[in-house]
Amino acid sequence: MGQRHRHGQKGRPIALPSPSIFALASHPGRAGVAVVRVSGLLAGGCVQALAGPLPPPRQAALRRLAHEGAEIDQALLLWFPAPHSFTGEDVAEFHIHGGRAIREALFSALSALGLRPAEPGEFSRRAVENGKLDLTRAEAVADLVDAETPAQLRQALRQHDGALADLYEGWRTILIAALGRAEAAIDFSDDGVGEAEFSGARTAALEIIQQIQQHMEDAGRGESLREGLRLTILGPPNAGKSSLINALARRDIAIVSGIPGTTRDVVEARLDIGGYLLQVADTAGVRQTDEPIEAEGVRRALSHAAGGMTLLLLDGSAANPRQGLPADLPEPDLTIWNKADLGFEREGLCISLKTGEGVSELVKMLQQKVQHKLESKDGAPPLTRPRHRHALREAVGHLQHGLTAPASHPELLAEDLRLAMRAIGRITGRVDVEELLDFVFRDFCIGK
Repeated sequence: MGQRHRHGQKGRPIALPSPSIFALASHPGRAGVAVVRVSGLLAGGCVQALAGPLPPPRQAALRRLAHEGAEIDQALLLWFPAPHSFTGEDVAEFHIHGGRAIREALFSALSALGLRPAEPGEFSRRAVENGKLDLTRAEAVADLVDAETPAQLRQALRQHDGALADLYEGWRTILIAALGRAEAAIDFSDDGVGEAEFSGARTAALEIIQQIQQHMEDAGRGESLREGLRLTILGPPNAGKSSLINALARRDIAIVSGIPGTTRDVVEARLDIGGYLLQVADTAGVRQTDEPIEAEGVRRALSHAAGGMTLLLLDGSAANPRQGLPADLPEPDLTIWNKADLGFEREGLCISLKTGEGVSELVKMLQQKVQHKLESKDGAPPLTRPRHRHALREAVGHLQHGLTAPASHPELLAEDLRLAMRAIGRITGRVDVEELLDFVFRDFCIGK
């Protein structure tokens, strides 16, 4: 894999090597050190042209880089010969000073030597094509780069270590054995063996259906952890919703005003609450209104609250704090009473966004709620992407259809087992997944 093809005589494909590529593998901009990664057949010749003899594999060497008589920089050089590299190809890394002029000079020299700039995710894509990573591990590479919180980091590391791949490959292995039994039922249908083999294949298919369904019944836990759990703050006008999001963010996110209806649209902030990423949304005050713009704000608030968690903030000093709230307001995960500085007694947590009373307790409650919602009870690795869920639903559909096959036609069950195996195999890349690669790697950063 990892090669282009063209057709030679009589239409037979001729393998062509992939172009050699380079990219900045560290953060762009002014920095003390920048890392430029090179991969492909030209990597070794490029090192020799710029820095002299190849250094020993995986040992850093200090070299002066120069091209056509012009000095570029003094750099640390690392050499990873194929197949013992990230991409499975010859790879070199130049650790140069991070100035823009130095980077541009090195890029110009690499281009002159026949290399081209890498596209987003191209290094990881080549690692998948050359069998160094499966697709779930490659996706974990992107998640490691994007991780903002410790919880996201833990999940990405676990997936990179193969937790998801091992789970899916385990199911695929069981289905391979079940397919073998279904094939045996076809071959030995007249020998008294076929019925037992057919029954065994059906039993295995039923068990896998149950395991996959249990895996998918997670309320989007893994996806919410990776992308950030949505927390929508609801409440009547002037309850203090904008002040609350500002207090949680510890900066001014939303405009605070005593005029009812100040917030008309959804205002969002990404916050780290106890190591978990929350996408907190301040919304328009929810109440019955005939004013068109405010009514649209209320509609958007209720629509946003349809997913994730909701926090209902009420004015505890009001005579009837829930007056005017719409009947279709969702049941909140948390109900909090604001304006405790005015003196009142309510059941539940009372806070004052004016004095800060109770805010730290609220943060702890949020952390506990989020942890309970996102962390697995049994330690099983969670689904992390919609494409995994789609493939598993497809596999379950094929298996359920296969269970309707009569014992007199085991070939029908065998075909559905084969289709289910293929659907699961697309998650890890164990089948022909060329059509998936552009989708999987389109959001990767350059240099990965």
